[in-house]
Amino acid sequence: MSRFARLAFTDTVRRVQQQEGTRPRNHGDLGAAVGLDPDPLGERESEFIGERDGFYLATVGETGWPYVQFRGGPEGFVHVLDEHTLGYADVRGNREYITNGNLRTDGRAALFFMDYSRRSRLKLFGRTETRWPEDDPELTDSVCRVRTEGRVERVVLIRGEGFDWNCPKHIPRRYTERELAPTRERLSRLESENSELRSRLRALGADPDELRGDERSGG
Repeated sequence: MSRFARLAFTDTVRRVQQQEGTRPRNHGDLGAAVGLDPDPLGERESEFIGERDGFYLATVGETGWPYVQFRGGPEGFVHVLDEHTLGYADVRGNREYITNGNLRTDGRAALFFMDYSRRSRLKLFGRTETRWPEDDPELTDSVCRVRTEGRVERVVLIRGEGFDWNCPKHIPRRYTERELAPTRERLSRLESENSELRSRLRALGADPDELRGDERSGG
């Protein structure tokens, strides 16, 4: 059992799992020594996070209500600093500061990293820490090598506690502009070639539309 499971599978969650038949009734105890240490990020997790251009960040405020915010930037703006630590430069947004305010009350956070084109999802529990750029210029320079555009207000560190991969069952397929670029370039090239061929046919006295009609009719 992973650290993620120990944190996520509370007593109530395990009872529901047993009621729904996803956990044997004699396996209710997680074990005294299982999942006590943070799950280290492996090569797969580090590479996956480094390829993302955004993630979802969930926090809880002092009222007990959860809040989810999307953080976006260029691929690699979330830096894997070591096997337990993520960091990114937090830039000025709409200036509501709900997430940052929540983290001052409770530094725990949940993160979702999504790859819609491959239908993959990485969930991560972590504890956050805020560093000010003027107080730690070396760290700031490190996370600013790749960052979201805008004024950097703080550096956010996330000490990972546990992570888990989800199944792709209900993840819709979506593609980024970068992923679609080769297909669009190929389509543009084919359209240009088609236009050139039509021009050549007209120069020879043929009507491309008539030829197309002959093909459709089987003539």
